[in-house]
Amino acid sequence: MCGIFAYLNFLVEQDRRFILDTLLNGLSRLEYRGYDSAGLAVDGASEEDIVICREVGKVAALRKVVDAQTFDFSKVFVSHAAIAHTRWATHGQPTTFNAHPHRSDDHNEFTVVHNGIITNYKEIKTVLEKKGHRFESETDTEVVAKLVKYVYDSHKNKAGLTFSDLVKNVIKELEGAFALIVKSIHFPNEVVAARRGSPMLIGVKTSNKLKVDFVDVEFTNPDSEIHDGLLPADAQLPKFARTQSRAFLSETGMPQPIEFFIASDPSAIVEHTKRVLYLEDDDIAHICEGELRIHRLRRDDDDTPTVRSIHTLEMEIAEIMKGSFDHFMQKEIFEQPESFFNTMRGRVNFDDHKVTLGGLKAYLSTIRRCRRIVFSACGTSYHSCLATRAIFEELTEIPVSVELASDFLDRKTPIFRDDVCVFVSQSGETADTILALRYCLERGALCVGVTNTVGSSISRETHCGVHINAGPEIGVASTKAYTSQFIALVMMAIQLSEDRTSMTARRNEIIDELHALPGKVKRVLEQDASLKKLAQDVLHKEKSLLIMGRGFQNATCLEGALKIKEVSYMHSEGILAGELKHGPLALIDENMPVILIMTKDSLYPKVENALNQVTSRKGQPIIICNEDDTAVESKYKTIRVPQTVDALQGLLTIIPLQLLSYHLAVINGVNVDFPRNLAKSVTVE
Repeated sequence: MCGIFAYLNFLVEQDRRFILDTLLNGLSRLEYRGYDSAGLAVDGASEEDIVICREVGKVAALRKVVDAQTFDFSKVFVSHAAIAHTRWATHGQPTTFNAHPHRSDDHNEFTVVHNGIITNYKEIKTVLEKKGHRFESETDTEVVAKLVKYVYDSHKNKAGLTFSDLVKNVIKELEGAFALIVKSIHFPNEVVAARRGSPMLIGVKTSNKLKVDFVDVEFTNPDSEIHDGLLPADAQLPKFARTQSRAFLSETGMPQPIEFFIASDPSAIVEHTKRVLYLEDDDIAHICEGELRIHRLRRDDDDTPTVRSIHTLEMEIAEIMKGSFDHFMQKEIFEQPESFFNTMRGRVNFDDHKVTLGGLKAYLSTIRRCRRIVFSACGTSYHSCLATRAIFEELTEIPVSVELASDFLDRKTPIFRDDVCVFVSQSGETADTILALRYCLERGALCVGVTNTVGSSISRETHCGVHINAGPEIGVASTKAYTSQFIALVMMAIQLSEDRTSMTARRNEIIDELHALPGKVKRVLEQDASLKKLAQDVLHKEKSLLIMGRGFQNATCLEGALKIKEVSYMHSEGILAGELKHGPLALIDENMPVILIMTKDSLYPKVENALNQVTSRKGQPIIICNEDDTAVESKYKTIRVPQTVDALQGLLTIIPLQLLSYHLAVINGVNVDFPRNLAKSVTVE
């Protein structure tokens, strides 16, 4: 939630219009993370004058505010630092005062953008108010800006005070999960960025080759005094145990023209540079005079990496553009034949019927010997785990439990050293899932990550894992990431069962159907026009919708209902058809719309019984069935999908529900890619 972005140029001439456009375009790329307000901070007439522009609504509204400023847009800066933010509200309603950047005082001495939650902000705010600081917002972020000024003012000898020293003293007072960037009139053309539990990466752009492709991490001397509580006025700044940090210099060893891009997501950086480094938890990055230094308050243990390496982004700018589609969600639904293939690319040998997931190879024997497999996830990722639990248990004969990450932590679920815990998250930054991961790491379990984001917290903190390779997903409602997670988990089950000869025929059947899936998905997508008509003529005026199925299709019902409610705001509920007589049947009458998933598998007769229960109560269900199913009477409205093996059928039955949710949202005038109250990456509990 929330998107943060910063741009710095050193010895690179850029005019103010370029700087502002870079900030606004970066925010547009991050808007799926939050879109109730936006803002930016740039230098004004001089480096001692920071101008803040903020506006409620999307980035387009902020752009109008910026264009209305009396800036000299043609003014050229050889060096400049600017920060920006797009917000998803956690503290305080969307208002101009609650929008970021937040400032320390009326003179904008310190400005801050922030992603996450400061859990002890009320305590800090109380102390600062007693010391005379006046607050103008309802947010937790403003205490950071005020606290930076308080610590700065408390140090009598400001001559030896560096920006990174100052922010370090502030960071150690903060509790919670956050990523933040600080800018100041006292340290022109510099920023300090810090993260703890929220993602942040730094892009580097130069015309010359860098001398090194990494940055040394500098640690605080453990013998230096670290005070608890707000720093007293005469507190000493920590001293550092460091050698000369190897910085981003040219091969000649001289400072060179360089640009830095700081963001909470690679999608905001890829159009400028593909060279990025990911900050770890508790890293504090200081960019000054073309140098990037990374500090930590203390060395955690001997295994703490002492460098941060440059990585190359694999995504292309074309992947995050809508192209000929009206919305990102629509584009991502129609990308699924390709995303299916990309998830399997290089991993499935269809000739030999063999699956190889390189990220799990060294741990296969350990996983096969485990007592149980525990899946932990949230939302759509949770549904992908439910969708594949049955095939995991069938192929591996290992007990499997699927847990919602927040409930998993609330219950303090018993975890043992011979458990294998699998954490599924599209972004790899989901707060509840990360906390569940750390809980399991502390208890000695083998932890496996399944994520769509290389370099994310889950991919770095787990012992091993699988990247689903679905490509960037910008729409808040997940579509192609869900189906790619589904496929990745099925492949994982197949690979784990390779030592079971009795399962050979079943594995081969599934692998053969995996090969045919992309073509079958295209056939489902060809029904887009008829699904749009169904949404327009039958469903869009309804207030509620029930989706029923059982067995492998239960997860499809839950995920389809989630899609419809999150983008169209229609109340929808996924119901296990076997539970119909235990309560939900009371809802059925001639006015209650029902979608029933009735595909050919071993449970077909039981779902047929549910159909009879619905129709005998005057229900008029829409049936999702297979193309060649002649048993379904012509009097029913049907959505027909190709038949595949039962374990994979959910990959085809979910797509009509994705398309229906999309068309219902468009018909109802909803902003499809940015549904209200939701954000793509939920980085707070």
